[in-house]
Parts: sequence; C-alpha cells; structure tokens
Amino acid sequence: MSNSELIMEMVKKNGGVITASEVTKAGISRASLKHLTDIGILEHSARGVYQLAEVWDDEMYHLQVRYKKGIFSGETALFLYDLTDRTPMRFQMTFPLNYNVNALKNENVKCVRTIPKLYGLGVVQMKTPAGNPVKVYNMERTLCDILRKQSNTDIQIVSEAFKRYARRSDKNIPLLSEYSRELRVEKRLRNYLEVLL
Repeated sequence: MSNSELIMEMVKKNGGVITASEVTKAGISRASLKHLTDIGILEHSARGVYQLAEVWDDEMYHLQVRYKKGIFSGETALFLYDLTDRTPMRFQMTFPLNYNVNALKNENVKCVRTIPKLYGLGVVQMKTPAGNPVKVYNMERTLCDILRKQSNTDIQIVSEAFKRYARRSDKNIPLLSEYSRELRVEKRLRNYLEVLL
C-alpha cells in the first residue's frame, strides 16, 4: 500500500480529517500529504489540519483536533445543546489553569482557564452540527458555569437557557444541584429553579 493510500485510509477513519502530526506519528512522509493537497484530494484547512476536499469545513472540530485539552463551554455549549437561539460569535473553550493559551490569540476563541478539580467536571462527547465528535461540558455543568460571575453571560441568554432546560425531558435536577455546590452558584441557581419548576 502506498503512502497516499495509507493517508487516505486514516482520513476516512477520522471522518474526513487528518493532522500532519498523525501522518508523522504513523511514519509517513509529509511529502505524501503535500502531494494529496497538490492534486486536490485534500485541502489544507487550518495549521497542521487537512480534510477531504468535498468535506464541509468544521471549525469546531478543527479547534478540537489542534487543541486537544480544550473543552467547549459557555455559550458555545448552550448552542450545541439548543439552549439558546444565538449562534456564538466566538467559540468558548475551557483549558486547565496551567495551559498556555497564547497560540489561541489568533483564533476565533474565547479562552477560559480553570483549576484541575473543576476542569474535568461534567465532560462529555457530542457531535458538532457537521457531525464530528468534540468534548463539551454537559448541560448541567454549562448552566452552572453561565451563572458564575466571571462568565459575564448576558442575563437574557441565561434566562432563555434555563427556560429551555426546564422544558427538556432529559434534564437532571439532582446533578444540576450537585454541580451548583461544586461551582458555588447554589443561591443563583435556586432563584432560577424556583421560578421555572
């Protein structure tokens, strides 16, 4: 099997996307990647990220591939869960407190850093609108996050998110309460739940 065929096999397993580092890790020359780009089979979609020419560009997935420690959060997570009707102007991702976010300054990303104890709380995997898997905080964690003072989330977005959450059949109020204690937003959460439930 040629290097180009090996790369194409890897691309198909990855949902139409591959990184230059994955090619190198597999022991394949990056020249094969360049060849596939030159002949139009692959497109260079972001730094170190390549995708099939016919695949729809999925910016969220590309960010996840490039910044593996990032977890989609805040208004971006609300959008993924259909808890808001606003499409985020900038993606929001949360990283560990000691993570260097300088590389993200040129990206369309609002970076949040948090302590290790809270970083892994409520992480799930879900699909982007294009159908690719990304890490995101679950609904309950996201709702608690937007109640935190440092989130600066617009009050209308918060209210709408809680209204939509209250109507959902998959809501988990005990988990929401547990997270509110962890994230120290119990009082604010109680104010919303008393009105809605």
